Parts: sequence; structure tokens; C-alpha cells
Amino acid sequence: MFNLKDLSKAIKQVAEEKALDPKKVLEVVESAVAAAYKREYGQRGEIIKAKLDLKTGDLKFWQVKTVVDESIVRFVEEGEEEKEEVIDETKLPRYNSERHITLDEAKKISAEGGPASGGKKDIAVGEEISFPLEEKEDFGRIAAQAAKQSIFQKLRESERESILKEWHNKEGQIVSGLVQRFERGNVYIDLGRALGVMFANESIPGEHYRVGERLRFLVLAVQEDTRLPGIILSRSHPKFVSKLFELEVPEVAEGAVEIKAIAREPGSRTKLAVASNAEGVDPVGALVGQRGTRVMAVNNELGNEKIDIAEWSDDPAKLIANVLSPAKVASVEVMERREARVYVPEDQLSLAIGRSGQNVRLAAKLTGWKIDVRSQARPEETQEGGTASNIVDGAEEMDAADGSD
Repeated sequence: MFNLKDLSKAIKQVAEEKALDPKKVLEVVESAVAAAYKREYGQRGEIIKAKLDLKTGDLKFWQVKTVVDESIVRFVEEGEEEKEEVIDETKLPRYNSERHITLDEAKKISAEGGPASGGKKDIAVGEEISFPLEEKEDFGRIAAQAAKQSIFQKLRESERESILKEWHNKEGQIVSGLVQRFERGNVYIDLGRALGVMFANESIPGEHYRVGERLRFLVLAVQEDTRLPGIILSRSHPKFVSKLFELEVPEVAEGAVEIKAIAREPGSRTKLAVASNAEGVDPVGALVGQRGTRVMAVNNELGNEKIDIAEWSDDPAKLIANVLSPAKVASVEVMERREARVYVPEDQLSLAIGRSGQNVRLAAKLTGWKIDVRSQARPEETQEGGTASNIVDGAEEMDAADGSD
């Protein structure tokens, strides 16, 4: 009836090249051909299925009906109109002769051994029975076109699924890509088989990108919604910094040193608190590296963003004193409601607060404590920009730094 030699070869070729199951490709083709048949010759509400024999080229169609009774559908007399002012979702679906068949009719066909019965005698409610449909001589061209379109569609879908599956395993990891183009403030990145997007709020403020430039990115998320870009990248996320250190510092990758918390203002400054899980390993020294080579490598990737590395402590007072580095702290007074008052020498005051309060702000964000920095010489006097709240996303920063995906 229908010469499918070329189609058969195409299905096998597609399956081999794209590592797809030939049966799944065939199923998609059959579904598309059945839909085309329904458009040309079927009725609204009909369920039509197709079967394609790749060896013989035979193409057959069936109309499928579900066996029903009063427990599954509502029967409405012909000419009778239902008055429904409000749609009742609890109501059973209405009987449709194009897709339903009553149990009595199904049993009658089964008893008569009709073509839809399949030789089965005990038909039950909920089962499906098939009725062979007429073969159409002029359907070959339409079927071939529908099959061709479905193959291309399946290719696109399967490639996307394959890529997304591969990239799901890379969420939270560092990848390298080439800047491809710019669109509405977003940067599109060529990742090889895939295309990633870095939205404007995920880029580092002040960074300028050039087409063809190779950069590193954090894989922030992989979305399956086909209307949106699939692979979301970031350079501004705190975890980007912790993952860069993981690449540069073997002790972090091996777990000997742990980044316990991180707070970041992208493009300006980042603070990290690190702890050692191995005896004899200096956590701060491990991240800094000999002559500062390791921290410098991360620093260069971030466009000279300042990086402060402090030692973690379970003692809040000690931790707060450490993370206010590079300022030297005289004492820390721990109060209720996760609030702390920090006293520093007069000459360390501006360093402890930082420009526009950045140093104390990042320290509060990292520790989750409200910090009030004051001069040791003027303990009762509050300082402009010297107080910072324990910002809500401080906990989020710590989660981002833990290296877990």
C-alpha cells in the first residue's frame, strides 16, 4: 500500500545517530500518522491509532473505544439538553459514541466474533476494543509528510532531553563556555552541545563581556520548560566562589578543608569562613596558597574582587572577631537575640566598618548575627555605618558554600 523504504532507513539512521530507541521513534511516527489520518478522515472525539510495518510498508489504522457503563459515564437522551449553570467537576463525563461503547454492545460484538473482538469472550468495563478503519489510497503522501515532521520533532525533543539529562548532573558545578551573543541584558553562552544563558542579575556588576571570550560559570539550574532557556548560568552567586576554590585548592576538593560560610557582594568583596577537618592543616593557609597563588587565581577569575578568608569557630564571639578581618578586634560582647557589640581600637574603626559599611555588613551576613562595631575609646557612641543586621539570606549563603548539590 505504502512504500516506506526511505522512511524505514530514516528511522534507523535517526535512532543510531542520536542514540535513540528505534521503537520509540517508530511510536512517534505512528502517532503523527494517526493524527494526520484523523484530521483528514476522522471525527471529533475519535481515538485513532496506527501501526506501521517497516518490513512490508503496510500501514493500518484502528479506532479505539473504551467499554463503559453507567458507573463511568453519563447517558443523555438524544435531544435532551442539560441545564448546567455551574460546572460540576464531580460529574461523570458524558457518553460519546465516537470514543465509548456500552458494555452490552461490546459483549454483542464479542459474541458474534466481530473484527473488534479479537476473539475475546469476557469483555469488561474499562477495557479498550479496536475497530479496523478503511485504508485510503490517497493517504500515502499525507502520511509520509506527517512522519517526516514527527521525526524532526522527535529529534529536537530527544536532543533537548538528552542534553538536559546530561546537564542535570552538572548543577552546582563550574563549567567553561564561550560568550556567543547578548540579548536584552542577558548573555548567551556556547557550552558545546548546549546553549546556556546568564541573566543580567547573575552577571558580576561592572564586568564587560566580549563575543568569543571564554569564561567560567556556575551551573545554577537546569530547566525543562521548553519556553525558557534550559541551562541557567551565574557568575554572581556565592557558590561560584566556593566552587572556584574547590578547583584551585586540593584540600577543599578532598574535604580536608571545608568552606563553612560565605557572603558576597559580587564584583566588590567576598568573605569566607573556613575550617580544617584534618589534623595539621591550616585552613586559611590552604586557601591562600604559597605566596598567595591560590587566592590570586580565584581573584583573577572574579575580576580582582577582594577576598577575605577567616577561620571558622563555633564560638560566636571568636567567629565574629575573625570575619571582621582585616581589622583587629579588641573584644566582642555577645548579647541576646543573636546580637553582638564589637569593640576595636580607634585606628581600626574605619577598617572594621569598611567603605559604606561593607565590611561589617558582610560579616553580619556571613555569621547571621547583628553586629554593632564601636570604638574601644568611645564604647557608648554608635558609629555611622557601624551596625549591620543579620540579613535573612545569610543562611542561604552558608548553604551555597557547603558544596552539596
